[in-house]
Amino acid sequence: MKLKEIKGKELAEIESILRKEFGIEKLPEYRLYLWGEDRIIAFTGDLSERDIWNISTIASIESLGVYIGKKDMNGIRLSIEGTHLLQSQINKNVFEITDEKMLEEWMSGADLQIATGKKGFLVMKHNEDFLGCGKASESKISNFIPKERRLKVSEK
Repeated sequence: MKLKEIKGKELAEIESILRKEFGIEKLPEYRLYLWGEDRIIAFTGDLSERDIWNISTIASIESLGVYIGKKDMNGIRLSIEGTHLLQSQINKNVFEITDEKMLEEWMSGADLQIATGKKGFLVMKHNEDFLGCGKASESKISNFIPKERRLKVSEK
């Protein structure tokens, strides 16, 4: 897979999108990489770009850093870890899940059938817990929790 450090104009564009979508003013001092065409990885170590590239040929780059989001033609969809790393700055487009049944549905991977009056990515939150992003349309919030991370609900 292709690995490319995000810097300069491209970094400024990502910061602008995050500011507009979620109110994030300044990214922490991470080095950001684009893994493939769209996955954004944050890295804080002191390895050189060449070292990171060499390691990425034999191991997943995500084992060196943290997958924080995905570039999309509609913006940036933050991962669960991305919402955790940036939670102190997120102040826009937050959907608060207040109902326990709705929380269970969300964590099980279900889309929420609810009109929010918004379109685009929303940071999902329950109390103080950040739960990644969903995508709001007119009548629902689409869920992006990976299957392997979903809550397993037993049949009653």
